[in-house]
Amino acid sequence: MSLFEKIDHRRLPSHIAIIMDGNGRWAKARGLERAEGHREGVSAIRRVVEAAIRTSVKTLTLYAFSTENWYRPTEEIDGLMDLIVYAIAKETADLKKNGVSIASIGDLSRLPVNVREALESCIRETEGGRNLKLVIALSYSSKWEITEATRRITGDVIKGVLKAEDISEDTISRYLTTSEFPDPDLLIRTGGEQRISNFLLWQCAYAEFYFTETFWPDFSEEALYKAILDYQSRERRYGKTSEQI
Repeated sequence: MSLFEKIDHRRLPSHIAIIMDGNGRWAKARGLERAEGHREGVSAIRRVVEAAIRTSVKTLTLYAFSTENWYRPTEEIDGLMDLIVYAIAKETADLKKNGVSIASIGDLSRLPVNVREALESCIRETEGGRNLKLVIALSYSSKWEITEATRRITGDVIKGVLKAEDISEDTISRYLTTSEFPDPDLLIRTGGEQRISNFLLWQCAYAEFYFTETFWPDFSEEALYKAILDYQSRERRYGKTSEQI
């Protein structure tokens, strides 16, 4: 029996978030430039998107570029931005054909104009997709997101739109950039590191974490199925006892 056949499709994570780590180290291990690792990482995205559709996962969020990544060498950033534009242009038709709807989160104002325009075009062209919501986190960090939400909440309190005493957890969730998506059930990080690097801190309060040594360019359909099976082996109690579940 294949890994896919072992998956219980009645207990799927509805939202999987992935920290795609290890492109640079994958390239270094092969004596290649870091840019080669990023290019191979695009192929891994295609594989995982197809596998997510096959398993009927409804939302997939990919951490593509963090606000901290702006501190990387300029040459690497420029190469990544060019690759993002190329990948979006190349993949849009197939995404649309496969029923994938693109969304984005992050401080998009910091992106180069050509990247922002390519992304906005892809979002428009794929808006009718119903098989998978693919959320691209670009120029994103959770601390930035929570700070921005706090500013907006404060502004609405000052304007009288909100009362301070009425602010709840639900209020904060509504002001986050992810308000239209469910919280992740499963967070995957590739590349061997065991931290979540300022990614969806609020939203992952009760996500199951799955860390793998596999570098992102080597992450396959089977690797995703393995992560889902591991998720299905866990008991999700949300603070309750086993007897209450």
